[in-house]
Amino acid sequence: MKKILTLYVIILATMISCQEKNNTTIHKDNVTTTETKMTQIKYKKIDINGVNIAYRESGNKERPTIVLLHGFPSSSHQYRKVLNQLSNDFHLIAPDYPGFGNSDFPSANDYEYTFDNIALTIDAFLVKKGISSYALMLQDYGAPIGFRIATAHPEKVTAIINQNGNAYEEGLGESWAGIRELWANRNKNTENALLPAFSLEGLEWQYTHGTRNPENVNPDTWHLDFLRLSRPNAHAVNIDLFYDYQNNLKLYPKWQQYLRDNQPPLLIVWGKNDAFFPESGAEAFKKDVKNIDYNIYDTGHFALEEDGDKIIAKMKVFMQKALK
Repeated sequence: MKKILTLYVIILATMISCQEKNNTTIHKDNVTTTETKMTQIKYKKIDINGVNIAYRESGNKERPTIVLLHGFPSSSHQYRKVLNQLSNDFHLIAPDYPGFGNSDFPSANDYEYTFDNIALTIDAFLVKKGISSYALMLQDYGAPIGFRIATAHPEKVTAIINQNGNAYEEGLGESWAGIRELWANRNKNTENALLPAFSLEGLEWQYTHGTRNPENVNPDTWHLDFLRLSRPNAHAVNIDLFYDYQNNLKLYPKWQQYLRDNQPPLLIVWGKNDAFFPESGAEAFKKDVKNIDYNIYDTGHFALEEDGDKIIAKMKVFMQKALK
């Protein structure tokens, strides 16, 4: 009996070991299935000119790289589904900008919080990581940062995946009214009028507005953002970025020229109910890009929250075609 039990334990241990391996074939009841183990996500930091940049990384570095650039008020956390589901096919890297996520939050006296400077930091991050060929995934703030990098290094960009990342004036929605007032006349009143955007309720609205069902969105998202935006001076720094956003509009013609000249393969995966960047912003890319895979979803600003599985499946097929 002991020999039988010992043999059973050995067989069971062998089966478990086999199931834990990547791309393992398992035969059971005359049915053959293949299980694929996802590559573990690593949470790292690297010093870029005195600022520790936190980033999430997964996948084999020998495979094509996708750089995932997050939006406001989020961090690399917004790409957790992408990192989980595509790590077997691509090398994925998602940095947190200075003042965001788990990166350092230097004071405004020590770091210039402008889109120009953040783009320089993320560009230097990619150089230090030795990443010289990559697709860019852009969302919200990821667009002005990513397009600065793309126009500086068009030869490095293999493709662009765009989830509500704007590059056209017609893509600015009604929710920019308060920020436009800040641009026209920055004072205490126009600054204070924007403070509700940093409240727990305001952050929840940004994630759930335009969704088919708010219950599809993980509340950890806006609670994490609220925690970070509750740090001393966080409101002031982000008001500075709101004010600096007007300089992105001045660069729209340059970015559009980049698209016309370089024609990067472009995947649009856009939440059409986004109050900041409505579908008109997605539609505008058709003017300048010929090779465009255009997909609109009935959801809001953070489309990955509600339609992540569909978008990620599109990303995989798109990248396989773009890299042929």
